Amino acid sequence: MAESRNPRRDGGKPAGRGAGSGGARGGKPGGQGRDRRGSGDPVRRDGKPTDRRDSKPTTPRRDGKPYEARRDRRQEEGDRTAAQKIYDGPPIPDDVSAKDLDKHARQALQSLPEKLADKVARHLVMAGLLIAEDPETAHLHALAAKARATRTGLVREACGETAYAAGKFAEALSEFRAARRMTGGYLYAPMMADCERALKRPDKAIAYDTPEIRGQLDDAGQIELSIVVAGARRDQKQYDAAVRLLETEPLHTKGRSDWVPRLRYAYADALLDAGRRDEAIEWFHRTVAVDGNGQTDAEERLAELDKRPQA
Repeated sequence: MAESRNPRRDGGKPAGRGAGSGGARGGKPGGQGRDRRGSGDPVRRDGKPTDRRDSKPTTPRRDGKPYEARRDRRQEEGDRTAAQKIYDGPPIPDDVSAKDLDKHARQALQSLPEKLADKVARHLVMAGLLIAEDPETAHLHALAAKARATRTGLVREACGETAYAAGKFAEALSEFRAARRMTGGYLYAPMMADCERALKRPDKAIAYDTPEIRGQLDDAGQIELSIVVAGARRDQKQYDAAVRLLETEPLHTKGRSDWVPRLRYAYADALLDAGRRDEAIEWFHRTVAVDGNGQTDAEERLAELDKRPQA
């Protein structure tokens, strides 16, 4: 499934009522059966008092089934209905094929029975198609795949990625951790760090910046991690540290990769926080120059800075 990168302002982001006590049988008033000593507690047939708080309604209904049994059955039916809805997932158009899934992704599903693998693959295809424009529905497709193949790392990655795109950061982090346990990889380390940051835990986001994790990331992944960690440094008001970290990345590249505008935007934002306004304006302009797809709001930030008098 294609990765989603929906940047933050700083260029980051590489989540039955109880039946009651019942009435007396035969239409008799409910007050019968009370202890005559005036304690007000119900009594059993053997005359011993029963604690009202510990008593459970067992008076049978007309169908002969106790209230408690009927309530448990309704709860179970409700749980099954909710689980079935997740399992079914949103509808999949007939023209969506399992072959539309990436070859390597299909290989990750080979351990599943053929028909099951086909259904899981089609849900994953839909998740990939919808993640940018409708992440909530994309996530429902990923959850449908998970209901069928919960022990497949690829599926848990898809659940994490779609949850992340939908802003369900705690859920995304849980899914990414599950995928990591299954695959042993840190492909989604930048997203995991950003989830920690979104959950107001910048120290845990920074903890992802280790040689071990960076050694498992490609160049783009390392840059994404630097963007997120720099944002976490800024969350902790370590503005100069954020600037220094981003300066270790290829800010002056002539390439047009997706990470280029995000990196420059994050650097401009860090410079602004560090009190280096003129340099920040320069790098917001440099961001606009490479942001043809409008990934960032660099133009709006420049307009704000033009209106704001220099301190």
